[in-house]
Amino acid sequence: MRDNSFLPLLYFTLGNTMAIRIKLKPGRERSLERRHPWIFSNGIHNVNGGKPQAGDTVEVVAHDGHWLGRGAWSPESQIQVRIWTFDKDETIDADFFARRIKRAQAGRDDLIREQGLTGYRLIAAESDGLPGITIDRYANVLVCQLLSTGAEKWRDTIVEQLVLQYPDCAVYERSDVDSRKKEGLTPVVGLLHGELPAMPVIIEENGIKIAVDVVKGHKTGFYLDQRDNRAMAARFVKGKSVLNCFCYTGTFGLYAAKAGAASIENVDVSTLALQTARDNMAINNLNDDHVSYNEADVFKLLRQYRDEGKTFDVIVLDPPKFADNKSQLDGACRGYKDINMIAMQLLNPGGILLTFSCSGLMQSDLFQKVVADAALDAKREVQFIERMHQASDHPISSAFPEGYYLKGLVARVW
Repeated sequence: MRDNSFLPLLYFTLGNTMAIRIKLKPGRERSLERRHPWIFSNGIHNVNGGKPQAGDTVEVVAHDGHWLGRGAWSPESQIQVRIWTFDKDETIDADFFARRIKRAQAGRDDLIREQGLTGYRLIAAESDGLPGITIDRYANVLVCQLLSTGAEKWRDTIVEQLVLQYPDCAVYERSDVDSRKKEGLTPVVGLLHGELPAMPVIIEENGIKIAVDVVKGHKTGFYLDQRDNRAMAARFVKGKSVLNCFCYTGTFGLYAAKAGAASIENVDVSTLALQTARDNMAINNLNDDHVSYNEADVFKLLRQYRDEGKTFDVIVLDPPKFADNKSQLDGACRGYKDINMIAMQLLNPGGILLTFSCSGLMQSDLFQKVVADAALDAKREVQFIERMHQASDHPISSAFPEGYYLKGLVARVW
């Protein structure tokens, strides 16, 4: 008689369906045992039970056969499996997504009440147990970014659950992100449910109204992650001259205007962003006679102002991501160092620099070192007086340190 005792080591079953099993190389189970959700292609020993298609749910086992997790298969990505669950009894189905969405909302309810939010991040991908899925809420519009094959596979189910839990909301997709190419996916933009209101949508945070264009705006429409840092900046601006670099829709400037800044210069390369900055002042009934809107390249403008001897009391540097991968990190450090050095040279003695990096690969200690090196090159004495980070509706899972991407420093420059 044939001995079938080895079959449990080869396959796991879900209902009556034989599941595909991904077996890892020896030692590659350690990160999963710490609940990190990524499995790279070079950590896979073999695939048993068939040929999985993009987005299919697969079982993951260690080299000795013990079960580790259940995730989504991505054949064209270096990250070949993203784990949905580490619970062997949890099935990936509509109820799974319903539970994840409900838990995410519950984790944000106190913050929403505390800060009077009508715009917030509902789902923060891996940090909310939904790899490759980002969902932001702007008033009655839910904007989704589905950036992995697993998210793509379950798109209809995700939308159905959002509609059930948020029946008054339209659902719009902004999966027009380069990272989808790494998954073998093409960009997708469009309405998934309901009727999109006229743009812009108006959201509110900390008593301030902000216009958001979910169709034409950056990312899902806006940078919700800087909310707490905008409030932080307002502490330093009363009666001061403020230079707001890479201002996008001018929200650091908006907080500064409400806090009593003497003058504000918003700088960005986008005509649409600067027009929205003007609109934001108007919808908050703020006089902008002391506010200028400068459509310019920040890197060139800072050098121009240095050559002209122009100075400010407060400068905000919120540049785009400088490093998408490890090979770009050295160049990113040079870029951050250069721009911070020039900003320091433009500050009056005792002035305040609020400087940020949104590059996930830039560790906070490294960023502080880069800014410290910039101070040496600028020949200025600098004191770090506050650290900043992403708002709490952008949580960082203890098992996924990559979720900590936004780092900021408040520096007093002498």
